Amino acid sequence: MGSNRVSDDNVASNPSRAENLQTLIERRAVLRGLAAAGAAPALAWSSAAAADGPSTLTFAELAHGIEDGPAVAEGYEAQTLIRWGDAVSAKAPAFDPAAQSAEAQEEQWGYSNDFIAFMPFPFGSEAADRGLLCVNFEYTVTHLMFPGHKRRDHSTVTRREADVEMAAHGHAVIEVMRDGDGKWSVVEGSRYNRRISARSTDCTISGPAAGHARLRTNGDPTGRRVRGTLNNCAGGITPWGTVLIAEENFQGYFSGDPQKLGGVEGRNHARYGIRPISWYSWHRFHDRFDIAKDPREPNKFGWMVEIDPYDPTWTPIKRTALGRFKHEGATCVVNRDGRLVVYSGDDQRFEYIYKFVSDGKFEPGRRTRNMELLDKGTLYVGRFDGIGLLHWLPLVWGQGPLTPENGFADQAEVLIETRRAADLLGATPMDRPEDVEPNPVTGTVFAALTKNKKRKADQVDQANPRGPNLAGHVIEMVPPTRGGVRDHAAERFNWEVFLLAGDPAKPGSGAVYHPATSANGWLATPDNVAFDRKGRLWIATDGAEEHGTADGLWATDVSGPGKALTRHFYRVPRGAELCGPCFTPDDTALFVAVQHPGDTKTSTFAQPATRWPDFKDGMPPRPAIQVIVKKGGGPIGG
Repeated sequence: MGSNRVSDDNVASNPSRAENLQTLIERRAVLRGLAAAGAAPALAWSSAAAADGPSTLTFAELAHGIEDGPAVAEGYEAQTLIRWGDAVSAKAPAFDPAAQSAEAQEEQWGYSNDFIAFMPFPFGSEAADRGLLCVNFEYTVTHLMFPGHKRRDHSTVTRREADVEMAAHGHAVIEVMRDGDGKWSVVEGSRYNRRISARSTDCTISGPAAGHARLRTNGDPTGRRVRGTLNNCAGGITPWGTVLIAEENFQGYFSGDPQKLGGVEGRNHARYGIRPISWYSWHRFHDRFDIAKDPREPNKFGWMVEIDPYDPTWTPIKRTALGRFKHEGATCVVNRDGRLVVYSGDDQRFEYIYKFVSDGKFEPGRRTRNMELLDKGTLYVGRFDGIGLLHWLPLVWGQGPLTPENGFADQAEVLIETRRAADLLGATPMDRPEDVEPNPVTGTVFAALTKNKKRKADQVDQANPRGPNLAGHVIEMVPPTRGGVRDHAAERFNWEVFLLAGDPAKPGSGAVYHPATSANGWLATPDNVAFDRKGRLWIATDGAEEHGTADGLWATDVSGPGKALTRHFYRVPRGAELCGPCFTPDDTALFVAVQHPGDTKTSTFAQPATRWPDFKDGMPPRPAIQVIVKKGGGPIGG
């Protein structure tokens, strides 16, 4: 997520990927169910068949395009709910881009809104007109936030600006409501409205790594606390009504040379991609972001963070049992035996897909006790077999290569260095694993693989069948059934490629969808996914402008005659990315996050690619949340 961030596009830091690639017995068709038996990835595509396609989605499909503002399918409207700088708390001043301060920003909506969770009153109910909206703020774009800065040049950033950037990271909880006319708004002054920031919010650390020597830092010699949360990307909702927010590209905030640092932490930081030149200037003003001055501080980031939106006094908790990597999401499901399963991807080229299985069982009505499930369990990493089998490999200290001889003194070190542990187990390097979500209707699990232009033709495997992979793909993982119910805790799944993204009209693209997919139905660079009540898949994209169209939202059936027949529903303004699609419980409203609008290669504060959503001189483009509703009411999609 966040392809336009100040770094290169998720530069790979997995030195072992060549050794970990599967040795495959032979090539075979990877899209069972998309066409006739034996169809290859180069499945024929016909735009003429699209008009009579068998999709259950009835909206009039949106055309591809790139414009200054967003667009949505005919018969729907998109309302702008809240923008960067708008008030979260009653103490927030009016937004003034020429007079920003960290103190003001911590009372205002943050930058690059991402993951969205709609939490109804009470939690678990079908209430859809009022609830809490929980939203991540992934990262900041300096040259669009402040005047006078060049893209990717942070040498002129002041301490005031750096502190504003820190304050603009994190999370927000706001109460929202829908009036009788279908208009959504923020409930001003709600006691639930709250900002969580990288600058000032204290978090606690729990689980196997809490208190470990490698988490003891200058600012916290106990190893049990940390200031702030960073690069909050996707997330998830627990069955007891809290949210999990992912810390993704944490490495970009730290400066220093891992080779010069050397030792255990030098090796560790190199594996996670810390470089001598960071994405930001924070290390110039705050020593904890300089690995030479505080070498263990990065170990406090890259975790899943739990937040209770219903309790504004609750201290966020970093749950170390779920592993440390560049988390993309944390989708939870209660397994058939009562155990909690949490799925997550590691969003970087040649990285892995994970799941966590709790030791204990979910107990309805015992909220505090259920929170303990996230501290004890087994973390697994995926290895995809060329014959359609997925093996979940346990990352357990003392088993296999995860021993003191390989530098792991205990389970805490396995979790602190999750990536290296997964390397040693022989996990399958994937093409940027983003959202990983179980379908609430079918129980199968979908993973979005955004792209990997660095994969070479001789590095392909059945799960990553294109090299280079410029447009990404979606994989469906199938847990076995026991007693007619999916077993998400099983250590063996089946899997298949659901679709290969890209424009199938372009020779050599290798794109494969349902043969009735229209000329507007193809998509590129899948990122976040969501499901409606009918179990249909909604796919948000990150990087489609490289393929000639704006990022946006596409939807498809996951089974039946309309399987993989993607239809274009919504698109964002130029330079933006779409994140966090989230439905209300009745599917009558769809919240989406428009991230970094106007951020193209030539954009500056003075001359952005668009000034959406305000379109006022002097006002920069502003990331914002939109709410999509059907004109006249009714469920989204048809």
